[in-house]
Amino acid sequence: MLSTSEFGQVMVSNYSGSLYALTALLVMAFVQSLVAMIAHRKQSQYIPGIVGAELGQESFVFRSNRTFLNSLENLPLMVFPALIAMLVGMDANWLSGLLWVYVIARLIHMVLYYVIATEANPSPRSYFFAIGLLCNLILLIILGMHLVG
Repeated sequence: MLSTSEFGQVMVSNYSGSLYALTALLVMAFVQSLVAMIAHRKQSQYIPGIVGAELGQESFVFRSNRTFLNSLENLPLMVFPALIAMLVGMDANWLSGLLWVYVIARLIHMVLYYVIATEANPSPRSYFFAIGLLCNLILLIILGMHLVG
């Protein structure tokens, strides 16, 4: 049986690509929180903790806040299955690949949300959201198959 230290070394060694991808996701969410916070505080009518209900896609404050909240909503749905996948020994290359595609899709989603003010559906960012969602679905299916069998 592996000691806790040995287990940690094996996890880091086997899943370093996945751990870097998860770290990138967390850093991206942190950066989004800073961008949203700074944009919010630069408003002339700043009220702490409240993004004006009258704001829409034309407002960078609205878009930066929605970008951050969208990441917060989606982060646990990818991070927790990825951690479970590591613990049960899912193929490290598959997991790393899925996570990096997810990170890149979320990064492009973020940039598009920041620069394109549109209420069109689907918007350009929707395609990258869908790529991330597909990565999440694939991870859940592979994880389920791994657990079942």
